[in-house]
Amino acid sequence: MKKILATTALIASLLSPTLLSADKAEGLNVLINSDNAQTQAMAMVLSLMTIKKHKKSVNIVLCGPAGDLADKNIKGIKIKRPNGQAPSAKDHLKLLIKKGATVEVCPLYLPNSGKNKSILLKGITVAKPPVVAGRLLNKNYQNITF
Repeated sequence: MKKILATTALIASLLSPTLLSADKAEGLNVLINSDNAQTQAMAMVLSLMTIKKHKKSVNIVLCGPAGDLADKNIKGIKIKRPNGQAPSAKDHLKLLIKKGATVEVCPLYLPNSGKNKSILLKGITVAKPPVVAGRLLNKNYQNITF
């Protein structure tokens, strides 16, 4: 019985700081580099829920193949939801920008894809590595990578 109580107390003490800090987080840093449309869509849905349902801020950096989401000339791939709707990750990205999310492309994306800033959707800028690193080190934000 003492072992069960001690184990329960230990687990509770380990989980409590994590659970309490998640609610106190100012927002979410989302790094997306996957070219998988479903993965991109899930990153956008979680980002939207962070803003809409939890009233927290979101910073998104698009790297590698995910940088194509920022290209206004590339059409988004529709992803079916359980409710029958089929928006694309790009549709969600545009909504996130309207809702105040910071969205940036990795500084390596444009020169390595043979593109320039003129292809970026309105509201998307090129990330500055020292600024992004500072956000990632900010303990008031949760970091997630897709």
